[in-house]
Amino acid sequence: MLSALLEDFARIPQVDAVTSLQARKENVGTVGFPRLRFGLVKSGIFEAGPAEEPHLFRTLAAQADFTLVIAPETEGLLYHRCRWVEECGGRLLGPSSEAIRLTSDKFELADFLRNRGIPTPPCVVAEIDAQVAYPAVMKPRDGAGSQATVLVRSSADIERSLAIARAEGWTRELILQPFISGQACSVSFLIGDAHVEALLPASQILSDDGRFHYQGGYIPLPTPLADRATRLAARAVQAIPGLHGYVGVDLVLGSADDGSQDYVIEINPRMTTSYVGLRALAQSNLAEAMIQAACGQVFGPLEWDEGSVRFWPDGKVHRPIGERGANAPRETH
Repeated sequence: MLSALLEDFARIPQVDAVTSLQARKENVGTVGFPRLRFGLVKSGIFEAGPAEEPHLFRTLAAQADFTLVIAPETEGLLYHRCRWVEECGGRLLGPSSEAIRLTSDKFELADFLRNRGIPTPPCVVAEIDAQVAYPAVMKPRDGAGSQATVLVRSSADIERSLAIARAEGWTRELILQPFISGQACSVSFLIGDAHVEALLPASQILSDDGRFHYQGGYIPLPTPLADRATRLAARAVQAIPGLHGYVGVDLVLGSADDGSQDYVIEINPRMTTSYVGLRALAQSNLAEAMIQAACGQVFGPLEWDEGSVRFWPDGKVHRPIGERGANAPRETH
């Protein structure tokens, strides 16, 4: 994702991208991060260990016109770095720290959405005597990437599921939500003060072993489902103050054609893997549209190539050769 974003920012006239990387023993300059195609970008690369990162991050953010934070919500990683940007007088190319705090807390977000009439599964703290409809999904209250996520088939299964999560190193609070059957999908948005643009909805591929491991997806979602997904996802993002930049919404679409069995599952206040698939179909530069949104400009509507793409969590994208447009990335990673 970082590689794709650096390339896209490099295609914008008068934009210079600067990024920080975690220092690793095997790194020698930029050589130690082979997934980044640095020869194709005009960027400054700064390496820092955990002790040096806060100072370096704040220094770069204070100097930049915009800061785009790429981090998971887990343990406040995304929230705290966005707070660093705000505290040093920088400008986020993404949601405010308060919007991130709300959307990162799956328990609080579920209550927030339900109180505003937006369908989302009810949520309870995961414990032995939890009152929830079964089967249910156990997951971290502030997790990302399907970490420590388990299908709980009955109340007798809670203790075993809690043990699985703890064995995987999760020590923080877990929640339970009723399992929603249907098509898992996502809708990403570019959000600015003057304009909100829904991008092509994507289907999600999740493992069927009761662990819900994310395996990427396909873009676009078929039209009838795409329309339903976009309408519901738009209601969710419009309900939350402070959402800006690139934001993703995870949903499950039920079997009812009228959308009455559709649910919002999560809101991701950050860049998501879908970006690598979306950029392969976009006829314009999504990173440039992100900056236009942040600057309060009206952009779009965005145009898309015909055809579809399959994308994976590691950033790999497959698109049939005959379907590639002029602006499609030439590489598959």
